[in-house]
Amino acid sequence: MKFITALDYEHLDNGMFLTAFARALSQKKERGIILHGDSEYTNRIIQTGVMREDATIRATKELSRRLVALLADEGVPVIALNGYQKSLVTITNDRITIDKSQIENLPGETIILISNLVTYQERSFQSLSLSDLSEAFLTTFQIEELTLFSIKDGADIMSAEYPKIVGLSNSYNEGVKQQIPKEFRSADYRIKLTTPSVF
Repeated sequence: MKFITALDYEHLDNGMFLTAFARALSQKKERGIILHGDSEYTNRIIQTGVMREDATIRATKELSRRLVALLADEGVPVIALNGYQKSLVTITNDRITIDKSQIENLPGETIILISNLVTYQERSFQSLSLSDLSEAFLTTFQIEELTLFSIKDGADIMSAEYPKIVGLSNSYNEGVKQQIPKEFRSADYRIKLTTPSVF
């Protein structure tokens, strides 16, 4: 795997971003992993009377299907899995385990899309924080940094600033912090901030 990127809560509800991301990915001739969770879509499901936990699961699964369709439209070969399928990602006694060989044995030069719905204590499944899931994947695949997309307004217009590598959370200045998606601001691993146009 050449890269691991995570699509955060805000970007997953931004159609223009997702289209730009899919186009950028179609030009990238490297195998990588895309991680994702849910989005604002969860709250729209909740408004129909569904409990939050069920809404989160439903939104995450539906987002996975939408992402596959979007990427396919741009000619990106992708295999999508929920983390709990075939015990791909499991949590036992607070330890996250990833079946690396199963991922590496997936066919072709495909992009691997994995949701944060993971097997919990060998019985059920639940959503795992995207930041924690990302850290486990970085460690398992020995990738130095997680690729994230800047949430700064107009970041793609100022693409000359990117990509930029930022260190651990305790070293962020306020300007950098404001560009990092909220769920990753306390991450203890290196982050590569970028935009679709330079991804």
